[in-house]
Amino acid sequence: MSNIAITDAGPSTAAKPLLTRLGAGFVSRLVIIVPYLWLLFFFFIPFIIVFKISLSQSAIAMPPYTPVLDFTDGISGFFAGFRDLNFDNYVWLTQDALYFKAYVTSVIIAAVSTILTLVVGFPIAYGMARAPATIRPTLLMLVILPFWTSFLIRVYAWIGILKPEGLLNQLLLSLHVINQPLIILNTYTAIFIGIVYSYLPFMVLPLYSSLEKMDYSLIEAAKDLGCPPTAAFWKITFPLSLPGVIAGCLLVFIPAVGEFVIPDLLGGSQTLMIGKTLWNEFFANRDWPVSSAVAVILLLLLIVPIMLFQQAQARAQEQDK
Repeated sequence: MSNIAITDAGPSTAAKPLLTRLGAGFVSRLVIIVPYLWLLFFFFIPFIIVFKISLSQSAIAMPPYTPVLDFTDGISGFFAGFRDLNFDNYVWLTQDALYFKAYVTSVIIAAVSTILTLVVGFPIAYGMARAPATIRPTLLMLVILPFWTSFLIRVYAWIGILKPEGLLNQLLLSLHVINQPLIILNTYTAIFIGIVYSYLPFMVLPLYSSLEKMDYSLIEAAKDLGCPPTAAFWKITFPLSLPGVIAGCLLVFIPAVGEFVIPDLLGGSQTLMIGKTLWNEFFANRDWPVSSAVAVILLLLLIVPIMLFQQAQARAQEQDK
């Protein structure tokens, strides 16, 4: 009886590792599939809808455009709709200098804001990474604390600070630093201040993550070998923090290009950025096809360089191996 029991137990024990491997394989596939499903439903499908609208023509209707590639006439009507597609809205964007200026201005403002955010955020992240481990969670909470307040309220607060009779001018006048109020509100300076303040946590957190993992014994070794602190920073600290620098710059630059609230409230009516132009086309002019074409081009301007950069990095990593 004991031999029979041992013989029967063999297949069940052998099946357990197989079931374990199958379960682990399913979990690993699920972990990979979930982000792709997220991108499918919340990025790719909305992008296809916007791209389809950009190929239509505006009309006095609800929605205010002529439907294209519609399934109401069946599959045959859907494929027949390909003949009605046109790229007139994209041609229109190339003929109007307003959109080109808006794209260029948005990229320049976003690039300058990203550099300023990096300059301000790097010392903060470095100080947090070198701080005692007991107070790092508190410092991290202070960086995240602005997210607990509405983004719109924080931007409105800067209006009260930067306006001619605001807190900043009152402070400078009371200290006799200036003789008359500074004109900061409704200028590009106010836009830079608003973007740097609003997106600073997006720069600090990736930098802090990279700097915290760095082996600071390398800095001590460089000092023992006679390397000046400045040279040690550029040869050791900054190269090791590059992953955080790149991630932070992307997290700041991408939303800053399409920013609408900060330029509208702090930059005034004369500010020309693509986010504000897109809002005007969509809500004021109710030209959904043109606004969709503006959004598609903006997305391509952001996505294509990032994809090329990632491919270049992947090739560089393969060459290093």
